[in-house]
Amino acid sequence: QVQLVESGGGLVQAGGSLRLSCAASGRTFASYAMGWFRQAPMKAREFVAAISWGGTNTYYADSVKGRFTISSDNAKNTVFLQMNSLKPEDTAVYYCAARPEYYANTLYLKVRDYDIWGQGTQVTVSS
Repeated sequence: QVQLVESGGGLVQAGGSLRLSCAASGRTFASYAMGWFRQAPMKAREFVAAISWGGTNTYYADSVKGRFTISSDNAKNTVFLQMNSLKPEDTAVYYCAARPEYYANTLYLKVRDYDIWGQGTQVTVSS
């Protein structure tokens, strides 16, 4: 079983950037589809971005498209979320998630699609 640990969160001013990392340990990382989600206070957890384990397919929520970039380094068992042009509404706890996947190009967009979750990292964007 894979264990996930997020890092890179923090406090940033609007317009700034942060890079989140999700380090995986345990079984082979390369056969897991990965996703980033976020949860703001009093709101449901929502999809942010996803990447297939082959790295060829990515997908973004409309709210972050053009500002966030998901990427992976299978050799380092790490997935990243580069967040640029941050807005106060991006404030949330960010979680990475993993799901075992056979096909290299498949990705998943829903919370219920994922089996494994990290503990989350707080991102706060001040106005």
